[in-house]
Amino acid sequence: MDDEQPDVLTIGRLAHRTGLPVRTLRFWSDEGAVPPVARSAGGYRLYDAESVARVELVRTLRELGLGLDDVCRVLSGRTTVAEVADAHVTALDAQIRSLKVSRAVLSTVAKRGSTVEETTLMNRLARLSAAERKQIIDEFKEEVFGGLDDPRLRDRIRTYSIELPDDPTPEQVDAWIELAELVRDPGFRARLRTWTELNTPVPGQGRPPGASIWWARQIVQTVAEIRKGGGPPEGPAAAEVLSELFGDADRAAVLRSLEAGIEAGAEHYRRLVARVRGQHSSPDATEELEWLARALRAADQT
Repeated sequence: MDDEQPDVLTIGRLAHRTGLPVRTLRFWSDEGAVPPVARSAGGYRLYDAESVARVELVRTLRELGLGLDDVCRVLSGRTTVAEVADAHVTALDAQIRSLKVSRAVLSTVAKRGSTVEETTLMNRLARLSAAERKQIIDEFKEEVFGGLDDPRLRDRIRTYSIELPDDPTPEQVDAWIELAELVRDPGFRARLRTWTELNTPVPGQGRPPGASIWWARQIVQTVAEIRKGGGPPEGPAAAEVLSELFGDADRAAVLRSLEAGIEAGAEHYRRLVARVRGQHSSPDATEELEWLARALRAADQT
């Protein structure tokens, strides 16, 4: 038969020409992607030279991830390769984001040695929608900052948001998982509320003593320099620093604010927020703040 019609190929010869298994070509043929151009007298499928080119196109599109339905739509002229490619780019982007989330969750599980229950929770937190993430943060904001009579604080909180980008890095996803667990913890919310109240001005009065500690990084830098020089919190250099930083302010109030922030883990919270946002974060100042608290206690006893 092939000698009589040299341009006609059986499915076996088509498989040989293209390097594909016969069963693959038969499946593509059944689905309409590579239909036979004719049938032999015995009912066998026959193909021609154009079928070879069609197989190559189908193989290329399949290797790029297109399903046979999309391939058939392209081949029938109902859509173009460019249109299908654009749709698949969008789908691949979504798949890549999902894979990044999966990688971040698994990385966190491995690092923490998490249980099955913890793994399930982390996976759920990582895959929350933007609206669900916003709801968690809004509930946290209301419980920690709601009702405080400070116009400047209200303005800050109104625009305060913690958003994962559309294409987060594994580090951002990991930070979001930890942050979401933290802000949903009633104990953390209560501690942060206490700290916030101590740092919120009473109407008609100035900022409470100690509030500046959490906003002025030069305080942390000053303490870091003293610590680097080996100065103990009970020494004379520490006493001079306290006078320089706080003057005649109520040091008991300063210490209350400082201890509340340390107990709440305000530094850890600040750094988590920065990581979720993908922002540069100054180094963890917890050790400097604890040194400062010891210095204030020592001064109070002298």
